[in-house]
Amino acid sequence: MKSKLHQKYKDEVVPELIKEFDYDNEMETPKVEKVVVNVGYGKKKDNKDYIETVEQTLRNITGQKPVHNRAKKSISNFNIQQGEKIGVSATLRGREMYEFLYKLINLTFPRTKDFRGISPESFDENGNYSVGIEQSVAFPEVEVEDMDKVHGMQIAVTTTADTEEEGFALLDKLGFPFKKEDNN
Repeated sequence: MKSKLHQKYKDEVVPELIKEFDYDNEMETPKVEKVVVNVGYGKKKDNKDYIETVEQTLRNITGQKPVHNRAKKSISNFNIQQGEKIGVSATLRGREMYEFLYKLINLTFPRTKDFRGISPESFDENGNYSVGIEQSVAFPEVEVEDMDKVHGMQIAVTTTADTEEEGFALLDKLGFPFKKEDNN
């Protein structure tokens, strides 16, 4: 059974993209390939309680066991040694990815403090999108009691789009709440 967002993609978004970009068939239309949710430890990289909280939060939000990210090289200015754990991430694909995006669009973004839309400027030239969430408590799976260990996260949405314009059209039609341009 498909998630609501995947059904919307098939039924509404694909025909609209074919019409807008004059694709020859639906296989040419861009789609969301994967979503990566990442949390860096920052200055708290040596705090075991904080790391456990971050791992549990990411597990609750994504439904997957996160993997540890390690430093690729040493950076003395940041007191980071090569191979040291510097964060965790979870990669979502398929049904879990669509369910996560549905929850992100319809529950998490609206629950974010002072939310006025997400920036349409965060696309790369290939149509992939990145957004940061300042407080993990915006997710319904995170308990308010855990407020003392609140952390942010980065969410990267990888698409098969060839251009920034196609990536924006895809996510906009899926319901991402982009800020509208102000003409004032």
